[in-house]
Amino acid sequence: MTTSRTEASLFPAAPESADAVLDGLDPEQRAVATALHGPVCVLAGAGTGKTRAITHRIAYGVRAGILQPGSVLAVTFTARAAGEMRGRLRRLGAGGVQARTFHSAALRQLQFFWPRVIGGELPRLVDRKAPLVAESATRGRLRLDRTELRDVTAEIEWAKVTQTAAEDYPLAAAKAGREAPRDPAEIARVYAGYEELKRERGVLDFEDVLLLTVAVLEDRPDVADQVRAQYQHFVVDEYQDVSPLQQRLLDLWLGGRDSLCVVGDAGQTIYSFTGATPEYLLAFRTRYPRATVVELVRDYRSTPQVVHLANGVLAGARGKAAAHRLELVAQREPGPAPLFTEYADEPAEAEGTARRVRQLIDTGVRPSEIAVLYRVNAQSEIYEQALADAGVPYQLRGAERFFERPEVREAGMLLRGAARAGSGADPTLADADVPGQVRAVLGARGWSPQPPAGAGAARDRWESLAALVRLAEEFCQASARAGGPAPTLADFVAELDARAAVQHAPTVEGVTLASLHAAKGLEWDAVFLVGLTEGTLPITYARTDEQIEEERRLLYVGVTRARVHLALSWALSRSPGGRGGRRPSRFLTGLRRGAVGGVVAGRPGGATGSRGDAGTEAARRRRRGPVRCRVCGRTLSEAGEIKLMRCEDCPSDLDESLYERLRDWRAGRAAELGQPAFCVFTDKTLMAIAERLPAEESELVRIAGVGTRKAARFGAEVLALVAGRGAETAGGTGDEGPDTNGMEGSAKSAVQPVTDPSNK
Repeated sequence: MTTSRTEASLFPAAPESADAVLDGLDPEQRAVATALHGPVCVLAGAGTGKTRAITHRIAYGVRAGILQPGSVLAVTFTARAAGEMRGRLRRLGAGGVQARTFHSAALRQLQFFWPRVIGGELPRLVDRKAPLVAESATRGRLRLDRTELRDVTAEIEWAKVTQTAAEDYPLAAAKAGREAPRDPAEIARVYAGYEELKRERGVLDFEDVLLLTVAVLEDRPDVADQVRAQYQHFVVDEYQDVSPLQQRLLDLWLGGRDSLCVVGDAGQTIYSFTGATPEYLLAFRTRYPRATVVELVRDYRSTPQVVHLANGVLAGARGKAAAHRLELVAQREPGPAPLFTEYADEPAEAEGTARRVRQLIDTGVRPSEIAVLYRVNAQSEIYEQALADAGVPYQLRGAERFFERPEVREAGMLLRGAARAGSGADPTLADADVPGQVRAVLGARGWSPQPPAGAGAARDRWESLAALVRLAEEFCQASARAGGPAPTLADFVAELDARAAVQHAPTVEGVTLASLHAAKGLEWDAVFLVGLTEGTLPITYARTDEQIEEERRLLYVGVTRARVHLALSWALSRSPGGRGGRRPSRFLTGLRRGAVGGVVAGRPGGATGSRGDAGTEAARRRRRGPVRCRVCGRTLSEAGEIKLMRCEDCPSDLDESLYERLRDWRAGRAAELGQPAFCVFTDKTLMAIAERLPAEESELVRIAGVGTRKAARFGAEVLALVAGRGAETAGGTGDEGPDTNGMEGSAKSAVQPVTDPSNK
C-alpha cells in the first residue's frame, strides 16, 4: 500500500476530465485515442509516441465512460513495457486496467481455472530450461557443449511457440530455413526427452503456460465464456512480434469479436528466430476490411540527422515488410551529424569508442544516457575493458531486472527493517534525513561513497546501491518542491515498493553495454553502434533474403535508439597488425556520403575523408605491428592481454610486493583526487608495471594504460616506487585537480576533426 506522498511523487494528479486526456496529442495520436470502436491498427514508427497514443486511448475511453477499466486487457512483450504501461494508465486515471505480458495474462487465467478444470494446484514453473535439456541430451547419449545447449534450447522454444511437435521438428525447421545447431533428428529426440522429463517431474515451462491456456479455452466453453465476459476490449503492443501461438490465444480471448487495437511496426521485426512474425500485422486490414488504420510517423525522439539516416537504412530494404515501411518525419531541432569511423583493429575501435564516450561525459552527457550497442554479446568484453581503462562506469544490459538483483532485494529488506524499528533504535539514524539514513543503512553492509576499483560483480553491486541512494535524494527533492512535510524512511520504502510493483527502476549511472536485440524499446542521448562489418552485421549465418532483411532491420533499430549523438564504426581486422581484409557492413553503402552533414572517416592512411582519431590511432597501431605475448610469442587480441603483453595463462613474473605498494599508492592518490581508483590506473595497468619494472619514463609510457598524459602526472611517483623508494620522494603533485577527461595515452593528441559535432 502506498502513502499519499508516494502517490503524489510516483503518480502525479490525473487529468481533470476525459477531454483533458487528449491535451498535448498530435493529430494522429488524437485519432488513435478517439478510435474506440471496432478494430484499430496503429502503424507506429520508432520514436513516434505509440505508447503515449495507446495509453491515452485507453484512458480516454475509461474516463469518457465508454470502456470499463476491468474489461480492458492490454498485452505487450516485456514486464518492463507492461509496468511502464500500468504506470502511465494510473497517472491518466485509468488504474484499474490490466496491462500484462502474454505469459503473465495467460498464467493468471491458468492459475485461476486450474483447480476447476484439472484439480489441485498448478504445477511449478521451471525457471530455466537448460538443465532439463542437458539431462535429456545425456539420456539420449548426446554431448552438447555450452553453446550447443543454448542453441538447442532456443530451437525447442521456437518449436513450441510455432506449435510444432517433436516428431515434426525436422521438417518444420527445414521449411522455415532454420540453421539447426545439431542434426534436426537429434534435436527432435532431445525435444521429446525434454517433454518426457517435465511430465515425470510435474513441472511446466513458460511456453506450456500459453499452450495449456489455449487448450483450456478450446476444450471448456464455460471457461472461455467467463474469460470473454471479463475482457471485452483488447490492446496489443508490438504486434509485429506475435508468434502463431500468441495469435491463437488472442483469437480465443476475442471469441469472434473485433474490439481490438493493435500497434506495431514491420520495420522493427527483429525476433523471427523466436517464432515472431509480422504477418499478422501486415494482414490485419485483410482480416478486418473495415479496420481504422492510423500511421504515426512524427518522430519526437531523434534529431533530423538521426532520422534521415534511419530512413536511409530502410530505403534499401526488400520484401513484404519493406513494402509497408514508414518514412519518419523528424520533429526535433537539428543536432550533430552521425559519425562514421573506420579503425585498423578491434582494440583500436574499442579504445576510440571509449575516448569519445569520455569526451561526451566531460561535456555534460550523463553516463546513463550513453549506450554502446553490438550485434553479439561476445563483443562486449573488449568494450568493458576499454571503458574501465578510460575511467567510465558501465552496466551490462540483459542481466536480471533491477528489483530482482540480490543486492537490491537485500537493501530493500534492510531499509524496511530500519523503517519499522524507527530512528530511535539506531542512534546513527536519529538526526539524519532520508538520504542520510539510506546511506547509513547501506553503509553497514559495505556500501561506500566511492566505487570499487575496476569492473565486475563488486562494481555492479555498488552501482545498484548507488542508484538507491540517488533515488532517495531525488525523492526528498521532489517532496521539497511539492511543499509538503519532510518525508520519512517509511515513505521512501513505500516509494520503492510502488516502483517495484510497476518495474519503475531507478537509473543506474553507467554507460549501457547491450546487444542490438536487448536495446529494443530503449533510447539514449548518445548511441555508439560498433563492429559494423560483413559477417557481424549481417551475421554470417544470415543467408536467405529474409534473414538478411532482418539484419538490416536490426541496424535500423540500433540507429533509432539515438536521440542526439550517433556514431557508427567498424574495424578492418580483429587484432593489431592483422591483414585488414574486413569490409564495412553492406547496409552502410550509400549512407556515409548520404547522411545529412555526415562525417565520413577515411581508411587508415588514406588521402581522403575526415579521419580524426581513428586515422591517428590506426597509423600508430600500423607502425607498431602485431602485439605478441612476451612469453610464448602468440599474437594477442584481448585488451587485457595486450595491456600485460602476455597471455592470461602464461607464467607471470609479477613483483607481488611492488604490486601491493602500487595499489596502496593508487588508493591514496584516488582519495586525494576524489576519483575512483581505476581512474588513476586500472589493476591490469598496475600489474603490467609490476611485471615490466620500468626504469625510466620512456619505458613507462610504452605500457598500455599509461601513455604520455598519465606518465607526466604520475610517472615520477610510480618510477620511485619501482625503484624501491616511497612515492613521496618523487615530489607528488597532490595539489592537481581531478583528471576530468580520464583519457589515457595519446588521447589528447588524437583530437577529432572540426567536423566532429563535439567540437562545435
